[in-house]
Amino acid sequence: MTQPAAPAPAAPAPAGQDALAGVVQGYLAHLTVERGLSPNTLAAYRRDLERYVGHLAAQGRGTPAQITPEDVEDFVTALRTGSDGGAALSASSAARAVAAVRGWHRFCALEGLVGADAASAVRPPAQPKRLPKAISTADVERLLEAAGAGDGAGPLRDRALLELVYSTGARISEAVGLDVDDLDLTPGHASVRLLGKGRKERVVPMGSYAVAAVDAYLVRARPALAASGLGTPALFLNLRGARLSRQSAWSVLRAAAERAQLPGAEHISPHTLRHSFATHLLAGGADVRVVQELLGHASVTTTQVYTLVTPDTLREVYAASHPRALG
Repeated sequence: MTQPAAPAPAAPAPAGQDALAGVVQGYLAHLTVERGLSPNTLAAYRRDLERYVGHLAAQGRGTPAQITPEDVEDFVTALRTGSDGGAALSASSAARAVAAVRGWHRFCALEGLVGADAASAVRPPAQPKRLPKAISTADVERLLEAAGAGDGAGPLRDRALLELVYSTGARISEAVGLDVDDLDLTPGHASVRLLGKGRKERVVPMGSYAVAAVDAYLVRARPALAASGLGTPALFLNLRGARLSRQSAWSVLRAAAERAQLPGAEHISPHTLRHSFATHLLAGGADVRVVQELLGHASVTTTQVYTLVTPDTLREVYAASHPRALG
């Protein structure tokens, strides 16, 4: 009786691709330990670098030392066009991938794997400057009122969460990551300790409205929510007594925006309140470097996007300020 043929073994990955992938693993481990990047950022970098390794393998590159600046430039082109068989990325996503590639090449140079950094001269695709989306102070007030509408622990928590985010400019991940001990509600000196990107801490003042909302939540709502859980130091809790998730916080904001019937409610995100915080501070005369510190931006260049003004604003200021503007 004829024996069935054994299945052919799967073709092994090219040795060079395995070698490059090993260096990528070392770089990601370095980012995890030394830089403290978030899991989401690390996952995105992993995807970007896996695509880069595939691109290099297709060019016959087996070690970092074999990579040329032209290889890197070709990959940047592939990111925008999809010529390597992958998806064509937006300018912002391509910029993230280029940042991952440049960081990996710097790592290779520091580790002595290459003599020169092949990506040092490569720049990400230019992105159009866009004003961050912000809502007016009146719409912020409507949003906060809608968040606190109703009875029970939920509305008290929701109002406290959004008041804190708008009062401090916190990222939503920073807000839901807070513990009770991160608060200082001392009258006249209230503040919150936020843990930002790269695990950098900053202490941000809290306004009186946020203090009142958070205090009401701590006294009248959090004990009831905590009774359903196993005990946690988290400030904002869900109905099971565990730490509120980013996704749930997003839902809180979206529901409040819909109840407030804000224009474009479906596009309002937690970052909208952060943008509004910065925009309203600058409109009120705050120095851009102070806003930089409050937002936790590493560079003032990131904060300066909030100082961009529209043509309508330019015309209004010109008409009101120039002595020969009006005939």
